Amino acid sequence: MITVWSDISELATLSGATKKDGRNLLPDDLGLISDAAIAFDQDKILWQGKSSSLPQQYQHSAVSLKDHVVTPEIVDSHTHLVFAGNRADEYKMRLDGADYQVIAASGGGILSTMNATKDADEEELFQQAKARIERIHSYGVGTIEIKSGYALTLEGERKLSQVIARLKSHFSPRVRIMNTFMAAHAVPKNFKSSKDYIETIVLPLLKELASKGIIDAVDIFHENGYFSFDDVEKTFTLAQDLGIAVKIHADEFGDNGGAALAVKHNALSADHLLCTGDKGIAALANSKTVCTLLPGTGYFLGKPQARARKLLDAGAKVAIASDFNPGSCHVDNILLLASLAAPNYKMNSAELWAAITINARDALGLDASPRFSIFKANSISEITYSWGRNFSVSLT
Repeated sequence: MITVWSDISELATLSGATKKDGRNLLPDDLGLISDAAIAFDQDKILWQGKSSSLPQQYQHSAVSLKDHVVTPEIVDSHTHLVFAGNRADEYKMRLDGADYQVIAASGGGILSTMNATKDADEEELFQQAKARIERIHSYGVGTIEIKSGYALTLEGERKLSQVIARLKSHFSPRVRIMNTFMAAHAVPKNFKSSKDYIETIVLPLLKELASKGIIDAVDIFHENGYFSFDDVEKTFTLAQDLGIAVKIHADEFGDNGGAALAVKHNALSADHLLCTGDKGIAALANSKTVCTLLPGTGYFLGKPQARARKLLDAGAKVAIASDFNPGSCHVDNILLLASLAAPNYKMNSAELWAAITINARDALGLDASPRFSIFKANSISEITYSWGRNFSVSLT
């Protein structure tokens, strides 16, 4: 089936950004066309240009999108949105000066989310996540990655992956859900070491879920006090033997060589990168691994931001994602976060839009099939200028 839209106030093709593989972008790489038209089927764009030049073969089926802006689909490539519980009191405590140790001693922190998530049944987790996805989709987001990792037991992590698989089926094709296995999120206190936890829980469950064909990628939190180089090697080697792509939480608390480790394993993305040094930046810039920055986490926790401009100038492929989660970034609006971050990152407009569309898509290893976000606005500039205002509309 061929779909044709015409009279589009502004169409952002990102044609220049696509030709450059999302790197070293200039403002013109947005590829803006005013009073535009586009024809596409489920596999590819068949034609795009000025409405006045729309080929006759498409004119009879054209739908007018006057006073609308069309962009490549917005993708949130890093979330932890399947969880139970509420940690709002922790945010107040943090604002009032409490550190992580004080919050943990009061019963908060990741253990609070773990306990609430383990206590929730599958239907409860599904319904809560379903509502979150509907809200995120209402912002114009069409693809969402969801990680497991808030149970940290064999049964609990299996349940989370099954919930994500159910969400994927429920929302397809309206919203694409990517199911990332991240049982290696933290080490439970009842395990003597990260090695013990990896070998007892993570690897056996990875094999089991891979045999069911429900997971799309594997992620791990590589950091001192969490998971080591050897833990990553074991997990990634098994994942790749099973034909599953890998991603990594890297260099968030310190420069621990996570960026180079991601490149070594051809990871789809290395995420956070708050502390990545010059060697790590150079490695990423000369690789296919997408650098996924999570500005909301820095804002939420009051931490410095990643060295975005350094990555961009080095020629790295940069994406922005929300990191929506209950503890360190309870913000689900990626377009808002990217609009806030761009001035701090010193991004130009093409870098901003590539970061939440084509580069974010590549951070999930997805193909370039035609999927779009549509906004009731006269120009793309209005969308990122009006922080927190939702211009997104749906045609269905």
